[in-house]
Amino acid sequence: MPLPVPLPVRLPVPLLVGLLVAVSAGGCGDAAAPRPFAGGGPPAFDVNPASRAEVRTGGTLRWPLAEFPAQWNVHHADGSKSAVGVVVRAVLPVLMRADADAVPRPVPEYLLSARVTRLRPRQVVTYRLNPRARWSDGRPIGAADFAAQARALSGADPRFRVATVTGYRQIARVSAGPDPGEVRVEFAQPYADWRSLFSPLYPASAMATPAAFDAAFRNRMPVTAGPFRVGRIDRTQKTVTLVRDPAWWGRPAELDRIVFRAMDGGAMPGAFANDEIDLIDVGMDAAALRRVASVPGASVRRAGGPDWRQITLNAARPALADVRVRRAVTLAIDRRALARSDLAGLCWPARTLGSHFLVNTQPGYRDNSGALGRYDPAAARRLLDAAGWRRHGRYRTRGGRTLALRFVVPAGVPGAKPEGELTRAMLQRVGIRVDVRTVPADDLFDRYVAAGDFDLVPFTWLGTAYPLSALRSVFARPGAGGLQQNYARHGTAEIDAAMDRAGAAVAGGHRARALLDAADRLIWREATVLPLYQRPQIVAVRRGLANLGANGFYEPAYEDIGFTRP
Repeated sequence: MPLPVPLPVRLPVPLLVGLLVAVSAGGCGDAAAPRPFAGGGPPAFDVNPASRAEVRTGGTLRWPLAEFPAQWNVHHADGSKSAVGVVVRAVLPVLMRADADAVPRPVPEYLLSARVTRLRPRQVVTYRLNPRARWSDGRPIGAADFAAQARALSGADPRFRVATVTGYRQIARVSAGPDPGEVRVEFAQPYADWRSLFSPLYPASAMATPAAFDAAFRNRMPVTAGPFRVGRIDRTQKTVTLVRDPAWWGRPAELDRIVFRAMDGGAMPGAFANDEIDLIDVGMDAAALRRVASVPGASVRRAGGPDWRQITLNAARPALADVRVRRAVTLAIDRRALARSDLAGLCWPARTLGSHFLVNTQPGYRDNSGALGRYDPAAARRLLDAAGWRRHGRYRTRGGRTLALRFVVPAGVPGAKPEGELTRAMLQRVGIRVDVRTVPADDLFDRYVAAGDFDLVPFTWLGTAYPLSALRSVFARPGAGGLQQNYARHGTAEIDAAMDRAGAAVAGGHRARALLDAADRLIWREATVLPLYQRPQIVAVRRGLANLGANGFYEPAYEDIGFTRP
């Protein structure tokens, strides 16, 4: 099961998510039931917000991780994992933090201000750093750190094994400003999501060379600058212990320590019940929800998560090369039925998603699906007829070939195969044969998705507060530059241009949202990625845990996390 992810991961991460399909939606009258959703929709976040006066000083938070990383450089290809981000954001500079509405705001302990100070001839962003901000080795945080990170992540030197170059490749120059503590970042092209950059910020020593980029934060975190510092990394016990840093210049951390412990997802409900950990993201596991909700002293927190479930259609496969066939597939899939099945037992509203960039609870969300977002088998049949696929008996054929699609699902992920079986039944109604193929979970992305060895594949994208910059590589034409995650293997120049216009809308506001919607409508027309629903975030915690839980897009200040006074 995935864990709480209080960070906007800059790279969209495909998640293998357990989907426990229950027989019924029972259990909503017991301890697992949510509080009523205002207006019928889920809350943006549910973290038991408390003032520092309400939080007692001291204590240990035991926080589970799904894996124990070796690489603690989150910008490295091997470190771009949610577990890494969860830990390092307690010990490294985070210049911008998103609020519950996914709006990034400067963190005053690091930034006095950050704003666009020039648009022409080139965009310039000026950062004014807090003069008290310094690394644990005593060196002030400054322009050298910004310049080293921008250079390492630009993609100019392939020896740096970076997770993504998005945003950094647009930077033309980083320099110290005329005033002390001022950093000026000049962009070669306008970049609207500039707030996504330099969070977390690493010391220049870790970014200076490809060797340092690989090794400086491998199995250690030698230099920090946050409310916590590293007490111990124990690879045998698979734990990372963070302790309050007395050198931190901001509000002192309320907790004495945070102990992160890696464990198998299947063991987490039992560990929570046995008082070994203090929180657990139950994901989509209804059985786990029922178990943890019954634990004495537990509190279940729920919010609309930033993640979204979808089905990718491989347009490079012969059967799906024709856009009419892809559109027919989307029209023949009852998205609401899939959502009801996937969410059964979680006491969660089955609302379909109508955007490829924003989720339902995000400000500015608009359903851009139009006719292609509706379940319409009759329209699907007409499109297949127009594409020359005629029905002969149970299935459609053309030129002696049967219209058949392969639906690839991972083994061992609860509910994944039933999701495939439901899709098979839906597409069979319009004459499309679907073979559900189960493959090893560890092989799904490397051997099937990335290799293009599938027709249809469902998985979950991890959303961020910077949807366009994070997802551009998912929808840009293959080979159009940058890290490629376009698993549908199809794009258009029109979509690329629309995303570029949205990405250049530095002023933001309604115009930026309108440009994003225009790009989204073009993607719907191509029918390569079918959004299903926004995933719920359901987190069980020890009662009294404050300022943490079902975060949604909200990013907590680690120094404010703690337990309320009795």
